Amino acid sequence: MNKTFRIITMMYLIFLSAVLGAGLFAGIVVAPVTFHTDTWLGADILTRYQEGQIMTENFLRLSYLVTVALLVVVLYEGYKFKKFERDPVTQVATFFVLATGLLFTQYYIPDIIAMQNLGEAATQTTAFLNTHKGSEINFKILSVALLVLLVQNMRRACK
Repeated sequence: MNKTFRIITMMYLIFLSAVLGAGLFAGIVVAPVTFHTDTWLGADILTRYQEGQIMTENFLRLSYLVTVALLVVVLYEGYKFKKFERDPVTQVATFFVLATGLLFTQYYIPDIIAMQNLGEAATQTTAFLNTHKGSEINFKILSVALLVLLVQNMRRACK
């Protein structure tokens, strides 16, 4: 591996780590705090719907980072594929990162925003609850796929 590509690989690994960290932080720290404002503020100041709007804005901004990550993954992994540096685990992880990342940014986020724009009643329907649950599962798969991609590339870079 030449020096330039080694530096690009290190930047790629750092970027994937940052995206994974941002996603985990949003799910593990931001969501529980946002949805329990009564605990932190001492009173019911925000409704569940308002808390959901705040959380949606957090995930909308996270989706911008995920979109950039998808582009970076396509470029880096596409280049490696073209150079015949392939392994099945990386290819599967790349597929899952791209598929779940696109679902997150192009399906779940816009769908959730559209339902929220219909008002509080729309966020209490079965359709909204199922969409929200699907987005949670999708994001967990995205996180695992990013971790696998990160580990595989780190393993190959450290050889």
